[in-house]
Amino acid sequence: MVDTAQRPTPARPDAVGTDIRTDTGPVRVAGDPLAPRIDLPALSRTLLGTWADVRLKARELTARPDLQRIEGQSMADHRLRVLGQLKILADNGHVHRAFPSSLGGSDDHGGNIAGFEELVTADPSLQIKAGVQWGLFGAAVLHLGTTVHHETWLPDIMSLAVPGVFAMTETGHGSDVAAIGTTATFDVATGEFVVHTPFRAAWKDYLGNAAIDGTAAVVFAQLISLGVNHGVHAFYVPLRDSTGAFLPGIGGEDDGLKGGLNGIDNGRLHFDQVRIPRTNLLNRYGDVAVDGSYSSPIGSPGRRFFTMLGTLVQGRVSLDGAATQASALALTIAIRYGSERRQFTAGSETDEEVILDYQRHQRRLIPRLATAYAQTFAHDEFLVKFDQVFSGAAATDIDRQDLETLAAALKPLSTWNALDTLQESREACGGAGFLAENRFVGLRADLDVYATFEGDNNVLLQLVAKRLLTDYNRKFAGADAGAMARYVVQQTAGRAYHGTGLRTLGQSVADFGSTARSVGALRETGTQRALLTDRVETMIAAIAQSLRNASKLPKKEAAALFNSHQNELIEAARAHAELLQWEAFTRAVETTTHAGTRQVLTWLRDLFGLRLIEEHAAWYLINGRLSGKRALAVTAYIDRIISRLRPHALDLVDAFGYAPEHLRAPIATGAERERQVEARAYYRAQRAAGTAPVPEKPVRRP
Repeated sequence: MVDTAQRPTPARPDAVGTDIRTDTGPVRVAGDPLAPRIDLPALSRTLLGTWADVRLKARELTARPDLQRIEGQSMADHRLRVLGQLKILADNGHVHRAFPSSLGGSDDHGGNIAGFEELVTADPSLQIKAGVQWGLFGAAVLHLGTTVHHETWLPDIMSLAVPGVFAMTETGHGSDVAAIGTTATFDVATGEFVVHTPFRAAWKDYLGNAAIDGTAAVVFAQLISLGVNHGVHAFYVPLRDSTGAFLPGIGGEDDGLKGGLNGIDNGRLHFDQVRIPRTNLLNRYGDVAVDGSYSSPIGSPGRRFFTMLGTLVQGRVSLDGAATQASALALTIAIRYGSERRQFTAGSETDEEVILDYQRHQRRLIPRLATAYAQTFAHDEFLVKFDQVFSGAAATDIDRQDLETLAAALKPLSTWNALDTLQESREACGGAGFLAENRFVGLRADLDVYATFEGDNNVLLQLVAKRLLTDYNRKFAGADAGAMARYVVQQTAGRAYHGTGLRTLGQSVADFGSTARSVGALRETGTQRALLTDRVETMIAAIAQSLRNASKLPKKEAAALFNSHQNELIEAARAHAELLQWEAFTRAVETTTHAGTRQVLTWLRDLFGLRLIEEHAAWYLINGRLSGKRALAVTAYIDRIISRLRPHALDLVDAFGYAPEHLRAPIATGAERERQVEARAYYRAQRAAGTAPVPEKPVRRP
C-alpha cells in the first residue's frame, strides 16, 4: 500500500501541485497519479448534513432572483423588498416546519433551522427578519404559550398576517435579561396586566419589525402580582392598529441606518401603563390566577428563568449555522478567484502565476477552509442535539443544559470566524474583493452584529466556563484541598503529558534533534486530541483552584475574585469549543468510507487541529507541553499539509454545493477566467506572430 501522506507533490509545467488550467477552465488533475481523489458528490452530500434534502429545497428558493439582495438599494427600498420576500416564504411554507402539524407545520425543529440558515446566501437581512418573525416572535408563542395561545395567534403569525416583534432587549440591558426594567403588574380589580417602562433605559431596543412592520409583540417584563416580583415572563402585546399607528400608551422610534442588515426595520418601543388581558401572559412556565396568586410548575425562580430562555435557544443555533454558511460562501469565492487570477511571472518567462500557488496565499485561505469544515460538521451535530431536545426525544434538564452550553460555545466561534474569513477573503481578492458586486463587503457588514446577536460572544463563553467549572466541582465534591492539588499536579506534570504519548514525541526531538522525525506523532489522532484536551482541562483546573474559596467570601470580594479570572475563564471556554469542533471533524473523518476523500479530510482535520496548537503555541511552551523544536515541527508540518491540500482546494469548496446563482460574485462565476483567457491568448498570438515588442532589459542567454 502506498503511503500517500509521505509522497511529495511533483513539479509540473503549469503550476506546482495545482489543478491544470486550460482556456476553457479548470481540469482537476493533481500532479501525482497516485494522489488521493475526492468523491465530490458524496462529500457534498455529507456537508449538507442530516437535513440535506431540506437544505437543497432551501437552495432552490435562494437561487430565485426575487429572494436575493440588490446591492446599493436605499434603506427604505431594501426594507420593502425584504418584507415582500417574507410573504413569499410564508406562502411557500418554507418557514413553517417547526410549527405544529395541526396548524399546517410539520413539527420538524431541526429541518426548520437548516432551512432558515440557507437564507443567508440570498440576503442576511432576509434570514434575520424571517428569524425575528418565525424563529423568535412565533417561537416564543409556541414554546412559552399554551394551546389556547397557539390556536389564537399562531395561524396569523405563520401567514404573516401579524408581523411581530420579539421585545426582550432593552437599551440598558442586553445580555443581562434578568435585570430588565420593564414591568407587567397584575391589577386584580380589572383582571389585567399593566405593562410599563418606568425609565428611558428600559425602552425595548434594537428590535426587528419594531420601526414599521410589527403589529404585535412578545414583550419580556418583570411579572409583579400582589406586590411580589416573580421575575421575567413573556406577554403578548398588540402594538399598532390597522392604519399602522401605535395603540394608546405605546410609542417608539426607528433605529435608522445601521452598519448592516438595513433590510430590517429595527426600532425601539416603550409602554406607558398599557393594559392587556390576564390571558395574554404566555403561561407555560408561570401563571397568575384571577385573584392574583402566582403558580409555576418550576419552583425555583432561577431554574424557571433559565428554562424559559432555554426554549429560545434556536436563535443561537441558527446564527451558528448561518455564520458557517457565510464563511463557506466567502471561501468559495476567494479560492475560485485565487485559482484563476494570475500575477507575476515567477516561474515562467511568459505566463503569470496563479495566485493560489503562492504559499502565503494558501496560508491565508486553506487553514480557514479547514475551520469552515470543522464548523460545518460541529454544527450538524449541534442541530441534531437541538432537534432531539425540541422533539422530546431527549428533553431532560441535563439535555437542555447541554444544548444551551453547546449553543453558547459554538455560536461565538462561528460568528467571529465568519468576520475573520470574510475580511481575509476580501483582502485575498484585492480590489476586486472590495467591489460590492463580489459580496464580501456586504456580507461583512451584515454579519458584524452576529457577534452580539442572541448574546454577546464573550458573555456566552463566560456561561460555558461556568458550566465547565460546575462540572469540575461536581467531580470533586467533598474532596479536600490536597486531593484537588494532586489533581492539578497530575494535569500539569503527569497524565496530560507523560501518560498520552507526548513524552515519546518529546524524546524523539531531543534524541535526534530533528523536526522531521516528530511529524509522525503529530499526525496521530490521539496526539492531537491529547494536546487540545490537556489545554482545556489544565486551564479549568487552575481556575477552579484559584476560585475554590469564593463561596466563603463576602459577595463583593467574591465578585472581585471572579472578575480577576474572567479572561482566563473565557479563554478556557474558547479552548473547549475548539475541542468540540475538532472532535466533530474527527468523527466525520472516521465515518468517511471513500479512501481518497478520507485521506484529504484527514489532512484537513490535521490542519485544523495543528493550527489551533500553533495559534496557542505560547501556552504549550510556557506549560511545558511543547519544546521549542517541537513547536517548529508543528509549523513545518502545517506547511506540508497545506501544500498537499492545494490540489484539492477547488474540490473542497465546490463540495459546499453553491451554484453561480448562490455565489453571485462575478470573479467566482466566470468573469476572471474570461479576462485571463483573453489576456493569455493575446500574448500567445503576439509571440506566435513575432510581433511582441522587445523588452528594454536584455534577456539573458544561456
